[in-house]
Amino acid sequence: MRKTLTARQCETLSCPAPRRRIDYRDTVVPGLCLRVTATARKTFTLRTRVNRRQVRYPIGVYPLISLAEARDQARKIIHDVQLGRYEPPEVQKVLTLGEVVPEFIAKHVMIKNRDQQATPGCLRRFEPLYGRPLGEIKRADVLKILDSIMAEGKPYRANRALAAIKKLFAWSRDRGYIEHHPIDRLKPPGKEIARDRILSDRELAALWEIAEKIGYPFGPAIQLLILTAQRRGEVTMMRWSDIDFDRAVWTIPAAVAKNARVHEVPLSQPVLDVIRALPRFIGSDLVFTTTGTTPISGFGRLKERLDEALGVSDWRFHDLRRTAASGMARIGVAPHVIEKVLNHQSGVISGVAAVYNRHGYEAEKREALTEWAEHVLAITGRTSPAGRWLAVA
Repeated sequence: MRKTLTARQCETLSCPAPRRRIDYRDTVVPGLCLRVTATARKTFTLRTRVNRRQVRYPIGVYPLISLAEARDQARKIIHDVQLGRYEPPEVQKVLTLGEVVPEFIAKHVMIKNRDQQATPGCLRRFEPLYGRPLGEIKRADVLKILDSIMAEGKPYRANRALAAIKKLFAWSRDRGYIEHHPIDRLKPPGKEIARDRILSDRELAALWEIAEKIGYPFGPAIQLLILTAQRRGEVTMMRWSDIDFDRAVWTIPAAVAKNARVHEVPLSQPVLDVIRALPRFIGSDLVFTTTGTTPISGFGRLKERLDEALGVSDWRFHDLRRTAASGMARIGVAPHVIEKVLNHQSGVISGVAAVYNRHGYEAEKREALTEWAEHVLAITGRTSPAGRWLAVA
């Protein structure tokens, strides 16, 4: 769109929906263009011909570069081109998706993303596009991958894959690897239905028995998922330094907790018995590990083994958290205490009440988790899980 740009217009011009970008070409300096994207990013560029070939010079981002400065720089470039003092703009290396993924994981996911284990797996679904230049990947290319995941009957995974690749494109745009986000307004392909699955006492007892047979590291990890009602990622990231045996408290750091809030989990005696019986890697702070340097993984393969042993497959590890919450409610634990055990920011205590009520409910949480642990041991016919795994120095 041709327009006599003014300083005021540079401030107010926008990209009309549903377009992802629009170029406003200045009539004062031929070739000068202000590109406005749907995210309100504004960039000055100059397009001119050199040896019959069109060349695009980046000038700068508005408002760091004003309209007057952009025009002066554009005139200087045009002047040099006409006098033969042409220097081509720096050619940026064309990065492929496969080259950007590991950098994105190292510089963003491992630092800012709390779902560090799931995101790399989600991005691996886009391996067919790894050889493509990042700037050439189109909306249709991403949709083709998402459609294949949906065809597998996995709408939840399709939505998580979309969320991961969206973050990668946004991060790449911020770093200047691409100019435009090709899927910034793409809606999740799958319709997610809130789960209400809880394991029955019979299923829970069977899972406990299977966990005992599996042994370290997955066996005790499953038992802690059942007894503590915490998230799988939080349990697998448990560190010895986060456990205070004197107070019988496990502190989940903000960097690990899903809601970025430090969470103290009182440890019942059965949980302490499980933890004290675990092997400990010399020089490693991780509680559940096979290498000493990384937490355990491979829950997908584990789930297949558990499904076969249980004879049911319509459950997830996260259902253990819901099962514990429902079980605590069934044995008389107050709803607001259950919310505290789960480390939920919303719920019974929310809004203004949450701002002013800073009570940690440690005694109430300890009583709730103790009663829940007693219930679990009762339905499994055990008095203590201690001694199932040999502790080593």
